[in-house]
Amino acid sequence: MLPIGGRAPEFTLPDHQEQSVSLSTLLRPGPLILYFYPADFTPGCTREACAIRDLHGELAQAGLDVAGVSPQSPASHRKFREKYQLPFILLSDMEKFVVRMYDVQGPLGLGVRRATYLIDQARYIRAAVLADFRIGRHTDFLRRAIALSAGVQRVAHK
Repeated sequence: MLPIGGRAPEFTLPDHQEQSVSLSTLLRPGPLILYFYPADFTPGCTREACAIRDLHGELAQAGLDVAGVSPQSPASHRKFREKYQLPFILLSDMEKFVVRMYDVQGPLGLGVRRATYLIDQARYIRAAVLADFRIGRHTDFLRRAIALSAGVQRVAHK
């Protein structure tokens, strides 16, 4: 995992529509929840994606965008998004270049670890969680990010 307080590395990956998307583009509207997951359609990854989907309204209301990264193809991501009605972007890192940049590769470089980062608009990592099999920790992390972001917005509007 990259350290909290460090800069998130810039990257460009194809999304589920095969369009190139950079981290800078994702950060234009505001802070980003960037999560890494092993594979589309697996039980754990489906549960995680659906939990994020169910919190998406609260995330958006708090000013947070979401993007998921895994090694599957854009076509697989498109089917995954459609089947589970996922309202956020999925990025295809088939060569695991970004997975390595964000230090979330599995043991011996195999697979992808389940990790979630909160990245601010200046590309600083404000919070992170690594919990391979404890998907509830990612949901708890998202709830804390919502509360944190809502608190920042209240202070900014005073």
